[in-house]
Amino acid sequence: MHAPFANTPLEQRIVRFADLIPCTTAFIDARTPGSDAKENFTIIGPGVAENPDQHVHIREPHGFNIGGARQPPGCVNSQHFHETAEVFFVHSGRWAFRTGEYADEGEVILSPGDTISIPVHVFRGFENVGRETGFLYAVLGGDDPGRVVWAPDVLERAKGHGLVLLQSGRLVDTLKNPPPDSNDPVVLPESRSELKRVVRHVDSQALEAFVVRDNASTGQVLSAGVGFGEHVVIGPENMREPAPAAPLDWPHGFVCRRVRLVAGASGSPVRRAEPEVIFVHSGELEIAVDGERSVLSVGDTVTVPVGAARTLFSSSGADLFVTRGSDAPLPAKPLEDLAG
Repeated sequence: MHAPFANTPLEQRIVRFADLIPCTTAFIDARTPGSDAKENFTIIGPGVAENPDQHVHIREPHGFNIGGARQPPGCVNSQHFHETAEVFFVHSGRWAFRTGEYADEGEVILSPGDTISIPVHVFRGFENVGRETGFLYAVLGGDDPGRVVWAPDVLERAKGHGLVLLQSGRLVDTLKNPPPDSNDPVVLPESRSELKRVVRHVDSQALEAFVVRDNASTGQVLSAGVGFGEHVVIGPENMREPAPAAPLDWPHGFVCRRVRLVAGASGSPVRRAEPEVIFVHSGELEIAVDGERSVLSVGDTVTVPVGAARTLFSSSGADLFVTRGSDAPLPAKPLEDLAG
């Protein structure tokens, strides 16, 4: 069981949106025209960044990773796939998610408040198709999500701009550094036979089934306090809470919930047996953790340690995207139930 830095002061467990430190050279396509203006963030855990200079805000293992991407209009994240779950929650902007090695098999358009989870071994990429800079909040499965598997043409185009990826997962700029030695060879494009063996193909109709829309009415979980609504987004049926199956109900290694607080909502203090990470999509959240209090604004992220007593309030109302460890988390326990 993970117990992230339980004795760390609350403010050090909060990552403020205004304090996010981006990396503009996190991935192999950092110089490829059309993809060279994106900013990547690792908020909790190492993520899958290929540049060792990528800043990690909170390193403690949670069983999942939290990251983000900020892109101006027209900026593309190149086609790739993962070996663990990858979930995106749209915080701002209008985004086209496209499947297929050449981004030509399926497309779905997402807006703020929408969530998408594309299964492993499906080539995916995304573009900000809105008129303003947009931000995606991301959850990756596992403490070590492994490396990104890029479409072959992404690696070839990057090489033409001086960037190569090594087997160790390290990105090398051959315009500034000598060619890598044989002890850490360059990643070559996957063979046609290997791609045929592992890659899954998803068209537009199937891709829509991996989306939960902002206004979707999903199953509700009982939560402590008046003025709280907690709805399932990702996770199988869990009779321990109890929680109904989410629209995206296959195992991810974590669950995601949409929690909405009306103005004046005030919860009771509870403890959880799994790590809990809260992202403020809109409004303002007041949180108390083991007696410490803080206020979170739009775009802020806080992680609550396992077993900590936490209480949520909101004088103005808030809309939260919450990630908890495990496919079957235990129900929150009121403090009075935990004596001894």
